[in-house]
Order: sequence, then structure tokens, then C-alpha cells
Amino acid sequence: MTTPIETEDDEISLLDLLQVVVDNLRLLVFLPLAAGLLTLGITFAIAPTFTATAKFLPPQQQQSAAASMLASLGSLGGLAGAASGLKNPADQYVAFLKTRTVQDALVDRFQLMDRYETKFKDTARKTLDTNLLISTGKDGIITIDASDKDPAFSAQLANGAIDELGHLLNRIAVTEAQQRRLFFEKQLAGAKDNLTKAEQALRTSGVNSSALKTSPGAAVSALAQLKASITAQEIKLASMRGYLTESAPDFKQAQTELAAMRAQMTRAEQTDPASQVGESDYVTKFREFKYHETLFELFAKQYEMARIDESREGAVIQVVDVAMPPELKSKPKKALIAMLTTLAVGFAILLYVFMRQAMRGAATNPESKAKLDKLSLAWRKAFGK
Repeated sequence: MTTPIETEDDEISLLDLLQVVVDNLRLLVFLPLAAGLLTLGITFAIAPTFTATAKFLPPQQQQSAAASMLASLGSLGGLAGAASGLKNPADQYVAFLKTRTVQDALVDRFQLMDRYETKFKDTARKTLDTNLLISTGKDGIITIDASDKDPAFSAQLANGAIDELGHLLNRIAVTEAQQRRLFFEKQLAGAKDNLTKAEQALRTSGVNSSALKTSPGAAVSALAQLKASITAQEIKLASMRGYLTESAPDFKQAQTELAAMRAQMTRAEQTDPASQVGESDYVTKFREFKYHETLFELFAKQYEMARIDESREGAVIQVVDVAMPPELKSKPKKALIAMLTTLAVGFAILLYVFMRQAMRGAATNPESKAKLDKLSLAWRKAFGK
């Protein structure tokens, strides 16, 4: 229960605080206002900054076979997707925009080392990182905010970032279809070289009567095509291991097809006409040629299929809003800066006034004065005075 004496002490302490404020009213009002006006004047000397904004939709990926299997698992598939750590597919393209490759391309393209007046590319990258803000929303649209003192240049920088991202995506394989396309593109190039060599070797071989009797066009061609099919199936299985597990139905079916081809190959080799004529040079080279020819055709089909899948995925950056030179500045916000400065200075002066009043009150109290003297002595000793 509060006694009348304690209530009176509280009322007196509040009145004392109010008295301190009134006594220093001019200091508490005019000094913060002066600081705010001074800050406002300084902001007029600061060069304005303009921010241009560009928005784009990243390439949309079709659901791959592995993703379809996860989706069929229901809630378990959701847990597997969360475990991958990529909550939003657009986050991947945000990370691409922040890579050193894209940043270096922008530094070289717009000569940012000269513009930012720096001797090192690393410093230019850090400055670019502060002037180029990249964000993504739940709608999947990526926003690029480029800031510069020149409004036209800020728009060029935002649009240039999208261009450099497109160049990067053309060099790397992100989606499953892109990975398959890149894989079969390399295989197709190797098969083409081998086919050219086999064709040249076939042209240099002689044709004898024993070779003609073997009818290589009917027998050897079928055997070579079967051998090429087996090789293509083995390479296909190797590529499927990159995005499917060995327990997947598609993977098991491919293994079954490969086993059937190998069994057929074993039966065909027993009736190989080349073995009946002592491995005729022409027959051997013709079979090698048909093998590489069939292998080339199979890889060409797989490559075209991968290209079609890649085009279906929409591997093109779709620009929603092209960055335009802004008409209004984004920084500095003069009114906000002046207001915050006024409030900060006012709070600091108010704190100073209360502390000064407390020190004066403590000086009149013998016990408090002794504590202050002891604190002052300890302070001087700490600094060696």
C-alpha cells in the first residue's frame, strides 16, 4: 500500500523532471530544429541517386521424370522437395545474377572500374553489389533495382544484368532437358568424328570376291546396327543415372531392353558372315562403318528430342518490365533525413539535460558527492592520469 509520503515524493520527482524540461525548453526546441535545418541544407548538396527497376520471369521448367515421381508420393514428395533447400525456383536465378561471372561481365561491359573510380575489380564488384539489388517474390517474378546518379545509366545497368544472365544460361545446363541436350551434343560430336574416320577407312579398302559373297549389306549391316543400338542404350542408361534412381520404372525398363539387345547380339555373332571368310578386310571395315553410322543416327535422334524438351521448358528469359530511366530520384530522402536528425538530436539533448541535472543534484548530497569523487579518481587511474 502506497503511503501519502511516497505519493508526494513521486509527485515531486515528476514535477522536478517537468521543471528541468521547462528550464531548458529553448535548448530542447531550437537546437534540434537547427540541426534538422542544417541537415536539410546539406542534403541539397548531395547528388541525387536514381533507381531503375526491371522485372523478368525466369525460364519455366517442365516437371521432370524424377519430380513426377516425387509428386506422386504426396506429402512425402513435399518433404523431399523441402529437403533440397530450394523453396522457390527463382532463387536459383537470383543466385546466378550474383555470381562473379555476371558481375565481372557487367564491370567490363559498362567500365565500372572507371565509373566507380577504383583500381581493383574486387572493389568495383562490391560497389556494384550495393547498387544492384535483386529480389524475388512469391509470384516467381525477379526484380532488379539498379541505382546510379545518372538515370539513363541506371536503366542500362538493370537491363544489362538481364542480358548477362541470358548469356550465362546459354553456357550452362540448368534444367534436366538442358543437361540431356548438352550430354547428347557431346556424344553426337564424337560419333560424327568416328563415322568420318570409318567412312575414310572403308573407301581405302579393296573389294574381293569373298567379300561380295558374304553380302555385307544384308548381314553385316544388321549386326553393326544392333551393336550400335547396344552402345547407345548403355550411354542412355549412364545419362539416366544423373536424374533417376536404379529403382525407377523407366530405368528398369531401359535395363531390360539392354539385356534383350545383348542376347540378340550373342545369337547374331554366331552367324556373323565375316567369321566365315576369315575376317575379310572389307567386311570388317563395312561393319565398323555401319556401326558408327547407326550410332550417329541414334545420338542425333536423342539430341533432337532433348532440344524439343528444352524448347518446351521455355528456356528463355521473359522480360515483364524493361527498365526505363526514372524521372524521380530515389535518394536522398531529404525530409526523412531532416526529421530523423531532429528527433535524434532532440533525444540526445534531453538525455544530456537530465544527466546534467542529476549530476548537480548529486553534488549537493554528501554521500553522492563521495561516490562521484571516487568514480572520478578511478577514471583518472584507468587512463594513467
